[in-house]
Amino acid sequence: MTGERPLVIAADETVLDEILRVAAVAGCELDRAPDLTAAGDHWADAPLVVLDEETARLPPALPRRSGILLVCKGSPGPKTWERAFRGGIERVISLPDEETQLAGVFADVVEKPAKQAGLVFAVVGGRGGAGASVFAAALALAADHEPGGALLVDCDPLGGGLDMLLGLEKVPGPRWPEVQASGRVSAQSLSAALPQRRHPGGSLPVLSCGPQGEGPDAASLSAILSASRRAGRTVVCDLPRTLGEAATEAVKAADTVALLVPVEFRACNAAKRVLRGLSPLTSRTGVVACGPCRSPESGHHTAKLLNLPLLTSMPPDRTVLNALERGELAETRPRYLTEAAAEVLVATHRRARETAR
Repeated sequence: MTGERPLVIAADETVLDEILRVAAVAGCELDRAPDLTAAGDHWADAPLVVLDEETARLPPALPRRSGILLVCKGSPGPKTWERAFRGGIERVISLPDEETQLAGVFADVVEKPAKQAGLVFAVVGGRGGAGASVFAAALALAADHEPGGALLVDCDPLGGGLDMLLGLEKVPGPRWPEVQASGRVSAQSLSAALPQRRHPGGSLPVLSCGPQGEGPDAASLSAILSASRRAGRTVVCDLPRTLGEAATEAVKAADTVALLVPVEFRACNAAKRVLRGLSPLTSRTGVVACGPCRSPESGHHTAKLLNLPLLTSMPPDRTVLNALERGELAETRPRYLTEAAAEVLVATHRRARETAR
């Protein structure tokens, strides 16, 4: 026994088998003791103690401690709750209904939650060709310099693939729909398996749509967003203008939804139609005004027409097209694009801190 693994004491073989199975799925190694007496010093050292009802029925043989979990078959009855109270048990989990919660407890031992939760961004174009995918990539590259790192997720099956945008189309690694996730996911394991876009100062994992345009399913995307946020990793989702189930999940989870709108009347008109799908889901949408600005107030005017706050303005830069053609966006990000992404990132961090107070 190491003292770094959860300690399991279960007399019921059926419950024990289920506990071991769920722990294996979560990637959590366990220490076992046949009874309370045999637990010895490991009772105090283990980060978590898991008991079954048979063990919990026994008279207390060890001192009270925090982090004791009781696993029972079916819904707990009054006697189960009474034993839990008397034994200082912090949580009762019933199987099979609460298997996901048990997996989550084990996952937290393996991959402890970060001190600061990660952010989620959703980026969508106000009209076709607005540059949403490019901005999403720039935002993820900026966030990847932060302590928790970042993950760029392609949610637009008709977008042509973020792997191609970043020159990763020939790099091996899973794409949608190869990535199927449910319940708890290890953000670290997922990121390590994905294609990586190297850049000055780091390496950004990219989860792109499949070669045939296959996109994410809502359950898998939701699990990945939750795992990444818990691990302190920022996720940037590139969304289609017409929201499906998966894109809807991303919008609901997003701390900021960046709507890319070229500074032109026709683009504003198109963006209003996109907003019809966004507005019922979130109040955290802001405008990234882009394209030729006739005056410093052009971006503010565009945002005002849409009745949204302005996140940042971004003038055109011809070097973007050249970088995209060469697959070198990560290495040669134009200054205006980098500064705009950083501004959105900083503003969202500020708002998250204010909300947490």
